[in-house]
Amino acid sequence: MIRLLIADDHAMVRRGLQVFLATQPDIEMVGEAANGEETLERVVHLKPDVVLMDLNMPVLNGIDTTARLKKEQPHIKVIVLTSFVDYDHVLPAIRAGARGYLLKDIEPEELVAAIRRVFQGMVELHPDAAGLLMTHVTLPEGAEASSGPGRQEEAVQELGKLTRREQEVLQLIASGMNNREISEALYITEKTVKTHVSHLLDKLGVADRTQAAIYALKHGIV
Repeated sequence: MIRLLIADDHAMVRRGLQVFLATQPDIEMVGEAANGEETLERVVHLKPDVVLMDLNMPVLNGIDTTARLKKEQPHIKVIVLTSFVDYDHVLPAIRAGARGYLLKDIEPEELVAAIRRVFQGMVELHPDAAGLLMTHVTLPEGAEASSGPGRQEEAVQELGKLTRREQEVLQLIASGMNNREISEALYITEKTVKTHVSHLLDKLGVADRTQAAIYALKHGIV
């Protein structure tokens, strides 16, 4: 059962999402919040697995709330559900720790499928969001993304550090597979997959699977 909390400052949006998602047999609606501060307070008691997060909220916006959640409740997976798909929203949201970035015009069935996949450990990105990320490597806040010859040469050197198997694992991470699915695809144990993931994150200098997926998209590994 997927425990879900909705964070959005529009009551009609929350109600519409609840009406549909409550019909799903594997999703339990545990609560809602109208701003970031409420979200942070309620996740402590309601213990959701996934939070649907609006970005434009009062008191504390969705990006800052996501960053706080990642620090304070790292097991909770955040899916941004917004009307914005531009550089100033997409990259900060992913940097903050969001595992998904979707637009509010998404079909209900597609939203349910995305929630299930993120719950399983996959990354879900709207095509326009993925397109933006393909042109920018995720960097620490305040750093400038570079796609010039020097950066490309550096990327080639980084990828050259990966073993053939690590490159295969990176491709599958970027395609949205979790560790269990990767182990089945490559006929290796999940423990071995975890070891490969740990090694490739270290070699590429990225913090987590989301950044590894972005890196792979950026450099055409998928």
